[in-house]
Amino acid sequence: MSINKSEIADKIKNAIEQLGYLLIEINFRGNENDLVLEIFIDNEDGIITSDCVDISRVCGDLIETENLIESKYRLDVSSPGIDRPLMYIQQYKKNINRFFELEFEGQVAEKFEGKLLDVNEDKLKFEIDKKIDEVNFNNIKSAKVIVRF
Repeated sequence: MSINKSEIADKIKNAIEQLGYLLIEINFRGNENDLVLEIFIDNEDGIITSDCVDISRVCGDLIETENLIESKYRLDVSSPGIDRPLMYIQQYKKNINRFFELEFEGQVAEKFEGKLLDVNEDKLKFEIDKKIDEVNFNNIKSAKVIVRF
């Protein structure tokens, strides 16, 4: 028995996107006899427990109905968490007015801390060192929300 991880990931991605969520990452841990399937989701509004429950139910039904995994497995669905870099432009909107640690490419790769002010298509406005800079999303190498208390 072999698990087609690529097929599983594609089908799960399609199901999640049809429900209006972003698939951030899928991890397969363990072995075929003790598999753990981790799914990380997000959306523009943020993820709450009921979102994870809904996605878990849909993905579990999909796996069972299409017999994608024949052995026992554990399915974990979660948000990516605040400590992970943002990967998609849709993740930025819910973080307006938060501070970020940014690494982006200009003529030289640079790192900054800045406050996200606005998201407009693929342009993000940050306040960096008391001035406003517009950054093209495609030039961002890494962006993490800074948690301040």
